[in-house]
Amino acid sequence: MTAIRPVFRLLSDPSSASETAIPASLDSNHVSLVVNRYELGPIGTNCYVVRAEPGASEVVVFDPGDEGLELGGATVAGIVVTHTHYDHIGAVADLAEATGAPVYVSAVEAPVLANPDAYYPGIRIRPWSDVTMLAGDDSLSLAGIDFQIVDVPGHSPGHLAFYADGALFSGDVLFAGSVGRTDLPMADWGTLVVSIRALVDRFPPETVVYSGHGPETTLGAELARNPFLSELRT
Repeated sequence: MTAIRPVFRLLSDPSSASETAIPASLDSNHVSLVVNRYELGPIGTNCYVVRAEPGASEVVVFDPGDEGLELGGATVAGIVVTHTHYDHIGAVADLAEATGAPVYVSAVEAPVLANPDAYYPGIRIRPWSDVTMLAGDDSLSLAGIDFQIVDVPGHSPGHLAFYADGALFSGDVLFAGSVGRTDLPMADWGTLVVSIRALVDRFPPETVVYSGHGPETTLGAELARNPFLSELRT
């Protein structure tokens, strides 16, 4: 069995942290948050470290899937899981244990995080059951940031997206030029399209999308050009 045992560098001096965060490739003038993206694990899953403003001492961490995260001495106000596919949860338990940060996850998918061996045989991921359960239309305030929560099933049954200050943390629902897979257990194409339509209808086109894989994009760009969203353009 492959064991995932992340190690985190909780540095007291941010200047001594390695520059492993990937700078944004998109003009994100519409986003007031500070967002650092880390590609973690064997399939390059995006983990985001989010601050309300430059130099803020508290951060929110989205989807810590594996080792390699540099926190620069920041206090982790919360660990947020968009969905519980194995590549998004591999480091949740270790990060929560190392920092004492609370963990937030969909009520629908919390059982996966509590017992990952039952869902991912052959991949050893530490379970974590001390969580705050979320649902769509909830709100979440962490590190001085107020997030709107949206139910976006389709790629996974309890998938959530999080919006704040022009930024949408979409997990694996929507990517630059693509969408989440629906050939997985409990995934459904029609449900995914409805979820993406809800995001497009709710948030402005300049909303910057921070996806679970790949670079940033915007809702407007994907609605205009994403080949998988043609039915939303009719």
